[in-house]
Amino acid sequence: VQLQASGGGLVQAGGSLSVSCTASGVSLGNYAVGWFRQAPGESRALVAATSWSGVSTWLAGSVKDRFTIDRDNAKNTVVLQMTNLKPEDTAVYYCAAHLRDHGFGHTSEEYPYWGQGTQVTVSS
Repeated sequence: VQLQASGGGLVQAGGSLSVSCTASGVSLGNYAVGWFRQAPGESRALVAATSWSGVSTWLAGSVKDRFTIDRDNAKNTVVLQMTNLKPEDTAVYYCAAHLRDHGFGHTSEEYPYWGQGTQVTVSS
């Protein structure tokens, strides 16, 4: 499973940005997908996840009212849409995938497949 993360960039506080995760070689529709982020000096943390069907989703408390996660299995893509961005959202964002009948994992150890990461920088 090869995952490609894209769409990061530099945005001012209060702005919006979306990052996309696209799979190649497999149907992403068979996989739960999570978006993790890692800021300098911090551990990698889950910010959003979606089950293989998209019926179940989860957002971290710090982003719950600002981020959404959506998937389009026909396009083999999962998108994390971020609004009202804050400087503390600055991090490298990674998408990850794992096979799961229902739900999704919450720890990085549960995800065997990872994209390369994309930088999101929010200026104050």
